[in-house]
Amino acid sequence: MMFYTLVRKDLLLEFRAKEIIIPMFAFGLAIILIFALSFNASQAINHAFSPGLLWIIILFISSLGLNRMFVLEKEFDAFSLTLAAPVDRGIIFLSKAISGTILLLIAEILIIPAFIIFMNLTIPSDWHIMVLIFLIGDLGIMSIGAIISGLSMRAKLSEMLLPILFFPLVSPHIIACVKATNYWFKGLSFIYWQSWILLMISFVLVFFLLGFMIFEYITEE
Repeated sequence: MMFYTLVRKDLLLEFRAKEIIIPMFAFGLAIILIFALSFNASQAINHAFSPGLLWIIILFISSLGLNRMFVLEKEFDAFSLTLAAPVDRGIIFLSKAISGTILLLIAEILIIPAFIIFMNLTIPSDWHIMVLIFLIGDLGIMSIGAIISGLSMRAKLSEMLLPILFFPLVSPHIIACVKATNYWFKGLSFIYWQSWILLMISFVLVFFLLGFMIFEYITEE
């Protein structure tokens, strides 16, 4: 029940203020337009580098969203009040990771159609596989991001510390996401890229379990 309340609180704050999704969408769309209008590449070339470009865009907008999400909590000292509540801090971690994943998915729903259109891509018909890849990918990104955000929350230069710690840790997960997306773009059978999906799932499980266990210690006063 408390988990649902915390997730609902984060989502309501964003839907009222719109300080996370709109900047994420604007930043992502700007990168798409820059690449689409700067290069007159063939469709084959676009298909070759699009998976990597798309996940780089997602990585940057997720960093922007994580930074803004925790800055809002820090500005009004709301995070200290949340930590003082009679709730396991592992639950707080889970709520941050899940609410961040939901916000990132909403941003992707807006960005990915624009990416497909401007990059002149043809996607396979089994789009539900794409949904699965991005869901697992986003869960991994936000689980790692929630840990790093909690760790850097009380640092004086938390806005600078977040990307410094976040990008190296999330890079192996992003590589697996790019590989899985690339094989799906090519229309290859699941057997060719199932190892990358399993690696993504492993990252999600490890960091969700790690965050649940250590969030109490990394957020101590």
